[in-house]
Amino acid sequence: MTSFVDRQTTLADQVTLTGIGVHSGKPASITLVPAEAGVGIVFTRTDQENPTEVPALWDKVSATALCTVLADPASDGVSTVEHLMAALWAMGVDNVVVEIDGPEMPIMDGSSEMFVEAIDQVGLKKLDRGRRYLKVKKSVRVDTGNAWCELHPYEGTRFEITIDFDTPLIGKQEFFSDITPDVFRKDLARARTFGYVKDVEQLWKMGFALGSSLENSVAISEDKVLNPEGTRWPDEFARHKALDAVGDLALAGLPILGLYRSYKGGHKMNNAILIKLFEDPSSFEIVEAPAFRQVGQVTKGGLAATAAFGPDVS
Repeated sequence: MTSFVDRQTTLADQVTLTGIGVHSGKPASITLVPAEAGVGIVFTRTDQENPTEVPALWDKVSATALCTVLADPASDGVSTVEHLMAALWAMGVDNVVVEIDGPEMPIMDGSSEMFVEAIDQVGLKKLDRGRRYLKVKKSVRVDTGNAWCELHPYEGTRFEITIDFDTPLIGKQEFFSDITPDVFRKDLARARTFGYVKDVEQLWKMGFALGSSLENSVAISEDKVLNPEGTRWPDEFARHKALDAVGDLALAGLPILGLYRSYKGGHKMNNAILIKLFEDPSSFEIVEAPAFRQVGQVTKGGLAATAAFGPDVS
């Protein structure tokens, strides 16, 4: 049986992280600011004259080719949100305003580790509002060629991620586990993004991945890892894909009670399963701890549920 957290949380204090954007190669800084119950996770661009808050929700996703992008980075949007979202979601942060000074998240070391450390540094604060969960009631599936992903009912939160690359260095790898703060911190947070050197060189020519380096990604060339330290686990590649999936599914807007399975998945499919789920209101319900009762419906365009404590949008 799942151990429900009964109250929503935010950070106990604000915390700032700085780095570079993996695609722009330019300095990037974020400040995580505590927020009231019901705010959810929202991004706001401090470099804009009249910044608009962009909620971290599945229907705000505008691109998934190289990373997960919310809204339009040319104005109020933000790219590469998945590593921060994974850390916030897995560590149990329900409400926070992410103030960011440009269109791209700092890539840090290519994992979620530094975001987890920042959350641990300031700690969590419980709020006077019940935590709500999105409970999967019936299975949904998306197929794309020989790749697929599924959400199933499950008493808890579990990810079963399988990758299969046509290279002996990676091959078929799996990461199967229930996700808790301790599991994420120990088994996923340090897993770095990865890519082939030949692909990065092509991206450079197109003006992307300008900040990519051995400091923030695992570089693969001719079935060899170029990073002097090697990989952090033999299956770091599958672990990072699982980390990405946790971050992308965090855009459901509420913690998911269910089992997510994917084969050869990625950002696009992770978003597609949320679109599929929300297309059918009978495939889920919103429950609130500790009573676990249904408290609202989801309307097209995102979460719009009524909590026991009054109007609430996450």
